[in-house]
Parts: sequence; structure tokens; C-alpha cells
Amino acid sequence: MTAIKETSTIQENKQYALDTCPVTYVMEKIGGYWKPIILYHLSTSDKRYSELKRAIPAITEKMLIQHLKQLETDGLVIREAKPVVPPFVTYSLSNAGNGLIPVIHAMAEWAFKEKDGVYGG
Repeated sequence: MTAIKETSTIQENKQYALDTCPVTYVMEKIGGYWKPIILYHLSTSDKRYSELKRAIPAITEKMLIQHLKQLETDGLVIREAKPVVPPFVTYSLSNAGNGLIPVIHAMAEWAFKEKDGVYGG
């Protein structure tokens, strides 16, 4: 795969969009199929990896691990590993992650209404 130069026009345009458009900024953090679903499940309580995997059976292990790492890097999820054998790791929402919960719930509410035909679709 060819690396994209950091000074390319595409990268400049992307950075401009991130800096000026709040929706682009949010989508950079929670975009994609799985991240909002992970955040939704973490909104109710802290979860272990296996609990998240059970709650989202369609997600592959690779995708769950990858997205949890990205959400942690972006400061939306906190990973807490206790130094015991076997390892005991829990995931919870950070303050920034908790700030997104009204957005996630609004998405869920919209979905329920759309499915029920409230919007005439």
C-alpha cells in the first residue's frame, strides 16, 4: 500500500475539514460501523472485553480490539488492567466518551422513530 504524503493536498483538505467542521471532527472520532455501537454498550456500565464481544456478536475479535484501541487513543474509552492472573481488563467511558452518550442516544431514538415510520419514510 502506498503511503500518503503528509503534505499532500488531500491531507491539507482533511485537516482543514477537521479544524473547521464540528461534524467532521466527531465523525473522525466515532465514524465507522462499530465505534458508535461499542460506545452505546459502554454507556450502561463498564464492561470486560468478553462482555462487549457477547453484546456485539457480529463484530470480529480483530475489529473489536482495533476499535477499542482507537477509542482509547482518542480519549473516549478508558482501559483499566488489574495486575492479576489471569488479567482482568475493563473498559469504561471517559468524560469525553460520556459527553457523546446524548448523541448516541439521539441516533438510537431516530432509528426507532424511522423504523416506526414516524418520519413518513
